[in-house]
Amino acid sequence: MDVEIIRGRNAVLEVLRSPSRHVIELIVRKSSNDPRLRTAVEIARRRGIKVVFQGTEELDRLAEGRKHQGIIAIASPIRYIPLEEIIDRAFLSEREPLIVVLDHIQDPHNLGAIIRTAEAVGAHGVVIPKRRAAGVTPTVVKVSSGATDHIPIARVSNIAITLERLKERGIWVVGLIPDAEQTIYQIDMTVPLSLVIGSEGKGLSKLVSERCDMLVSIPMFGDIGSLNASVAAGVALYEAVRQRISSPQGRLSHTP
Repeated sequence: MDVEIIRGRNAVLEVLRSPSRHVIELIVRKSSNDPRLRTAVEIARRRGIKVVFQGTEELDRLAEGRKHQGIIAIASPIRYIPLEEIIDRAFLSEREPLIVVLDHIQDPHNLGAIIRTAEAVGAHGVVIPKRRAAGVTPTVVKVSSGATDHIPIARVSNIAITLERLKERGIWVVGLIPDAEQTIYQIDMTVPLSLVIGSEGKGLSKLVSERCDMLVSIPMFGDIGSLNASVAAGVALYEAVRQRISSPQGRLSHTP
């Protein structure tokens, strides 16, 4: 049976709290006084999950040399969601659709950071390609601080075809590139929107760029010509949030 090894306090707590993930076993360092580890043990026992206490050497072995902070969860792999299901959920929600599409992000740390931000802004889903890109690995889960268990993620065969499908469903496709004349501050992001982020170094592929309804940039005033993919995604996503909160026509609203 395929399993994922989830390491670290925050990531383990999130997977334990996720109703969609099946945690097989929780492994905790012996004699730990960390209150977060005790909280994880309490949650696991309430859910009927097997809890095992081990020494540091065994945890180091299971973590394969990576940081574990005294706790590891063995869980079933993440379940990818069909693209159509993400679109349907988006249109049924109280907010205008906001979907993040990633054009072959290869660094799992970038992927995890983007997923974390997408979940934080209330995006309805993240779309990644099946080939030549990072998938949702335990590293991605850890970097995302468990956000992978709280936002739907679709894995598709072809990003360009996916963009056409989004447009057919009434969602505007906006690609982020460094040298576009129009900036994120000059377009309407309160509409049903999919934000397309390119890969590290190469950016958006030619075919994907051609499928976008518009291409926009983030203004840069320093000597460095571009931002890290996850930072760029965060800036653009929070501009969408700012516009939606500010717009009297927008369906995104604060709840006191």
